[in-house]
Amino acid sequence: MQHIAIIGAGITGVTTAYALLNRGYSVTVFDKHRYAAMQTSFANGGQLSASNAEVWTQASTILKGIKWMLKKDAPLLVNPMPDWHKYSWMAEFVSNIPRYEQNTIETVRLAVAAREHLFAWAEKEQIDFDHESRGILHIYANKKGFDHATRVNELLKQGGLHRESVTVEEMRQIDASLVGDFYGGYYTPSDSTGDIHKYTRGLADACTRLGANFVFDANVDTLNHNGVTIDVSYTEGEAANSTQTTFDGVVVCAGIESRRFASQLGDRVNIYPVKGYSITVELNDEASQQAAPWVSLLDDDAKIVTSRLGDERLRIAGTAEFNGVNYDIRNDRIQPLTQWCRSLFPEVNTDKVIPWAGLRPMMPNMMPRVGAGKQSGVFYNTGHGHLGWTLSAATADLIGQSVEASMPVNASAVTTPEFRKAG
Repeated sequence: MQHIAIIGAGITGVTTAYALLNRGYSVTVFDKHRYAAMQTSFANGGQLSASNAEVWTQASTILKGIKWMLKKDAPLLVNPMPDWHKYSWMAEFVSNIPRYEQNTIETVRLAVAAREHLFAWAEKEQIDFDHESRGILHIYANKKGFDHATRVNELLKQGGLHRESVTVEEMRQIDASLVGDFYGGYYTPSDSTGDIHKYTRGLADACTRLGANFVFDANVDTLNHNGVTIDVSYTEGEAANSTQTTFDGVVVCAGIESRRFASQLGDRVNIYPVKGYSITVELNDEASQQAAPWVSLLDDDAKIVTSRLGDERLRIAGTAEFNGVNYDIRNDRIQPLTQWCRSLFPEVNTDKVIPWAGLRPMMPNMMPRVGAGKQSGVFYNTGHGHLGWTLSAATADLIGQSVEASMPVNASAVTTPEFRKAG
């Protein structure tokens, strides 16, 4: 049996493990945290949103970034300090503008395909993740935003997604909690929401039942292709010495760390960390529970999304920040999320708000890096940007197909990993 190492136990790593286990592979998953889904898969916006599959590679994105550069509460914020990786990544981002339509359509197709697997896995493994199948409502305050959404809708349709325009009256019928002045909206009945952390942890438990080995508190130092197999060198917890384990193959699902590991394996995976923020509003009183929306919202102007996570939680997330590897939770980035909630849902009590920030692993073309590397036995499932959960089940299935094609499960293999202590 082929033994595969997976680097990363976020949503892409765990879905990859599940896809490979169900194909008969032996799997070991490494993660630097003590549990699965403790980083970018911890508290995202909660949307499973094919309707949000439009890629960002447009000239308007560049103009907004320049316009908002010195505005601390802007939806898109770029730290102007010189950084070679950041500006070279942005140059490559600009070069992908001609593929905006093509990449948007392909992303929609992936998102639609992912649903079948993701929901089937949750049902099979009996994962409770606060799933709400009430659709996603895009809201627009002016004609300019609504007209852009109408143009985007043609691309979504080509990708196989049905999204319908709705009047202000229809928006309030979809969710009566909406307060404020709007121009119109677009509604996607087939989109849904849930708790990514609960889903990932539940699927990780299923992987363990299927025989996966999770190595937590493991800081992976190097991945080395020795010509035939791959050596994974790592330290566990506070251990001084590293351990080296040999595998038949490796799938890199390491978020923003994927770029470093790819370089060790002779590949270029140009991921940049784009920070996003969220707040979880604790709905501790009946009035707040009644006033908070159940239908997921996406405010395209403010770049803010909502997800209702059961009776007592409302997740609000948004913003994009280009500031390198930085996990600081800034009040001037959290405050706009809280204020947005107060403006649209004034009866929701925001005295208990839990802030969070995570780094989205983003490729310059806004497409995930899925497939084989240059060397045998090396694969990547990473770089999903703001759509990690939405796309994860589809890309995991694609990786499963790729591994199966080049490394048949019953081929000659390192059946039992060899563990060696390195001084």
